[in-house]
Amino acid sequence: MEREFDYIIVGAGSAGCVLANRLSEDGEASVLLLEAGGSDRNWLLEMPLGFMMAAGKPALDWGYQSVPNERMVGRSVPVPRGRVLGGCSTVNGMIYMRGNSADYDGWAQQGARGWSYADVLPYFRKMETSWRGADPWHGGDGPLAVTPVDDRHLLGQQFRAASVAAGHAASDDLSGAQQEGFSRCEVTVDKRGRRSSTSRAYLEPARSRPNLTVQSGARANRILFEGKRAVGIEYYCEGRNHIARARREVILSGGAYNSPQLLMLSGIGPAEQLAERGITALVDAPQVGRNLSEHPLVYMTFAVKEPVTFLRNLRFDRAARSVMRWLLTGKGEFASQITGGVLLMRTRPELERPDIQLVFLPVRLDGRLWYPGIGQRQEHVLSVMVIQLHPESRGSVELQSASPYDPPKIDLNLLSTQGDFADIRRGIAETRKIFAAEPLASMVRAELAPGSDAQDEAALDEFIRNNLKITQHPCGTCGMGEDPGAVVDSELRVRGVEGLRVVDASVMPDEVGANINAAVIMIAERAADLIRGKTPLAPA
Repeated sequence: MEREFDYIIVGAGSAGCVLANRLSEDGEASVLLLEAGGSDRNWLLEMPLGFMMAAGKPALDWGYQSVPNERMVGRSVPVPRGRVLGGCSTVNGMIYMRGNSADYDGWAQQGARGWSYADVLPYFRKMETSWRGADPWHGGDGPLAVTPVDDRHLLGQQFRAASVAAGHAASDDLSGAQQEGFSRCEVTVDKRGRRSSTSRAYLEPARSRPNLTVQSGARANRILFEGKRAVGIEYYCEGRNHIARARREVILSGGAYNSPQLLMLSGIGPAEQLAERGITALVDAPQVGRNLSEHPLVYMTFAVKEPVTFLRNLRFDRAARSVMRWLLTGKGEFASQITGGVLLMRTRPELERPDIQLVFLPVRLDGRLWYPGIGQRQEHVLSVMVIQLHPESRGSVELQSASPYDPPKIDLNLLSTQGDFADIRRGIAETRKIFAAEPLASMVRAELAPGSDAQDEAALDEFIRNNLKITQHPCGTCGMGEDPGAVVDSELRVRGVEGLRVVDASVMPDEVGANINAAVIMIAERAADLIRGKTPLAPA
């Protein structure tokens, strides 16, 4: 069976849902949106705190694993990726941050023309309805809802006071004029206490349009070419292969792992590597799958003297009441995230931008329901995610085989430089200073991880090797720029072919210094204008 559309979008994730809305909104172009996963109609996905219980469920995740890393004592790590309408915006922790303005200016300096902070700020404003209202930094009527976490039951004031006492600034808005310091967390949750994923914010309002077709359960096999022009997609759905043809463009929005995988399966990638898998190269593109970057992190945990953490709210009867309150009113402890605050900081004064992000949590992130007298209750602890924002290490994505049903080979290549170890050690040291300051100092009984005995470089590096994880912020594997070696140009067109673009985190030349979901949505908003030939919004 063959069907024909103006545009075919592969992947209904954070970027794909945005594109589906924008490319179909004028009613002139027909759009097909393909998604390998299924529906996001699940109360655990709608309730903000449900992400803790939905994380890693096979029905919602691709189930990828990285290759073992000898610098991490031979460990491989889970690589979660949303496999559901809305993609990672449906299963992530909902933290809304843009990063530092210097991050985007760095993109432009690396050759991504039109992607400086002044260029992208209008698109950040366009996409959001901020609880702050419209101002020079924020939008007031965009599709994506952004609200603050109510930190009163999350020890937010204690985290803030200790951070300030340890010498850090406080910021009212990390996406505003002061993009450094401690701030209350903002999340993509609407005023009704529901997750504002791109599926709900962008795709759902467009589903009734006759010129938009959404096909879930559809796994892309390869891009179809006539000569060097992309003309369609072969995909597997409901037990057989289908072909969809594109009159105008094919757009890949599968993310930093699946977009380069599909390019390589279709003959665009490192020619020698493709030949080893039995694939004839249509375009020898050595950088496809290269430059993979991730934000690594370690968890620090501190035992507290009194039962004051969020674990109190996970007692089964209290949790049941919170769920019912959320269902009926959209309010309560389960109607938002559990982050007590975030801190962006420079651990060296000569740095231009923050290099470490701390995420303060009033519980272990794997905190579970409990009931008095039944089973073993977890200890009351405070947790901190120590996140390295600009790692030097770069990994890769390769094909396991020529089969689209084999997962990509993901080599994160973390901790490949001594500079990465040093950054994380400094993040640990700064966290310890904060927990040694009041009021946290009086609350804490002991440092559990890495533990007070881990003081010298060797002990800390051993802790890092054994405990390093990822934040699920992969990017860079189809990097953009004007250099002929870049995978896509500044308008996100794949070099060497026609009618094909990539629009997702893979095009980022480098990491942004914060959670990246907001940046991915911004990329899709700007890309929609580029695809339609519209004049981009005027720089701020």
